[in-house]
Parts: sequence; C-alpha cells; structure tokens
Amino acid sequence: MNKAFTKEDDGSTAPQRLDDLPISQHPNHVTPAGLAQLHARAEALEADVARLRAAKDDAGALYPLAVAERDLRYAEARIASAMLVTPPEGDYPSVQFGAVVGVLDEDGHAASYTIVGEDQADPNVGLIGAPSPLARALLEAQVGDVVEWQRPSGMVELEITSISKAP
Repeated sequence: MNKAFTKEDDGSTAPQRLDDLPISQHPNHVTPAGLAQLHARAEALEADVARLRAAKDDAGALYPLAVAERDLRYAEARIASAMLVTPPEGDYPSVQFGAVVGVLDEDGHAASYTIVGEDQADPNVGLIGAPSPLARALLEAQVGDVVEWQRPSGMVELEITSISKAP
C-alpha cells in the first residue's frame, strides 16, 4: 500500500468523550469518610477539567481532558447513588458495615479489617469493600465466632476477636 494512503496515530486524535466507567451493580453504601473522599475526588477532578479546558489549544491536553471528564462523571454518579451508613451510637453487637474487625487466622496471625464501600476499599491498608468475599464472610459474625473465608488458595478460618467503630 502506498504510504500516502495510511495515517499514523500521532496522539492528536484522542477521543473527545471516553466511554463511561462501569458502575457496580451493588448498592452504593458509603461511610461518612468514604462519602467525604468521593466529594474530594469530584472537586479535584472538577479542577483538573477546568485546567485542561483552559489548555484546549494544546493538542496534548485532549486525552487527559477526556480522562478527567470521564472520571468526573463516575465520581458524580457514585455521589448521586451514595447511601450514607452512619455508625451506631453504641457498640457493634456483630460485624456491620463500617466496623473495624479484629481476626486471628488458623496460624495465629492477627489482622484488622474495616468494612467500607467499594470506592473507599483499599485492601493494602485493611479497608475491605462490603461486596467482597472477605466482608461477606465477616458480616453478622460476633466476637468469638469462627468464619470461613473462601480464598483462591483455599478455605481459611478466621476467629473474630474484636468489633469496634472506625476512628
């Protein structure tokens, strides 16, 4: 084929609107901290969109603008569908959304998990999304109960050692 009839992608033809990010089918329960994080994320994205729109003559800003606009639509949709779950006044009688759960595994290793909304989840710091298999195994358990958590590597038994409010 003659080179005159081909077009190489130089990055300047970025889409003006990216497809929306998928929204979870699960109810969008959020903790007060999770809702605050969503609002902060939306505000930061609004600032990014404004800054990138101001640089609209810069062809290199087209794709980052499309990404920021897509992410802002996602954050706004999650805020609109958020169902705030406030912690109970007293102690947690069982593991509930928003609770910090202390556990011991079969080998005696202690861990702590906080049950949060999907957008707040960060397993690296112990924030576990409510629809996750671990959270589903823990929910409704009481101190002293042993729950089974099905992991890809096999079944793990966890003993609930404490239930408290998130700080």
